[in-house]
This record gives sequence, C-alpha cells and structure tokens, in this order.
Amino acid sequence: MPAWSAYSYAFGPLIAFLGIGALVLVLRWAFGGRSSVVAAASRPGAPDAYGLLVPVASPGTYVEGEILRQRLVAAGIRANLAHTLDGPRVMVWPADAERAKSLLDRP
Repeated sequence: MPAWSAYSYAFGPLIAFLGIGALVLVLRWAFGGRSSVVAAASRPGAPDAYGLLVPVASPGTYVEGEILRQRLVAAGIRANLAHTLDGPRVMVWPADAERAKSLLDRP
C-alpha cells in the first residue's frame, strides 16, 4: 500500500462529515415544512355557501342524510351530503332539484 501523505488522517473524517451533511440536506428536504398532501378536514359553512349546489333536504342526522343521498344516487341524480352550520343538508345541482324533491317526497 503506498504512503499517502500527512493529510490522509484528515481525509477520512472529512468524507464522513460530507456524507452526514448530505444526509442532513436530504432529510430536511424530505421532511421539511411544506404543505401536506393529506386533505384538511372540511369546515362547515352556511347552506348557501356551496356554489351552485342547492339544498333539497334537511335530515336530522348525518345517517339519515346519507340514506337520502343514496336514494338520489340510485335514481341517477348526483347528490352530496354537506356539513353546514345548520346541520346536514342534501345538496343537488339546480337542474336536478325539482326531480330530487319529488323523489324524496315519495314514501
């Protein structure tokens, strides 16, 4: 093995510190304070704060609202159960509102 030089004793720790520094940079990038890819919990809003969707039913509980929503979906009407400040609301598009109300009025 050839003789390196007097600096060979500093070369090993220097490589170790550079490797640890690279790991620190990669880990800071990976676990940095960026925004999360997980969706935030929804916040309830006013019943009229849902864009074009209009409320067609005001169920007492979220379970009843989901049952009503499933009835509308089974009939081919796109429906959504919204968590509003006034409680759960079953929402549909304005073009489907009359048909949804008549369907939900039937027993």
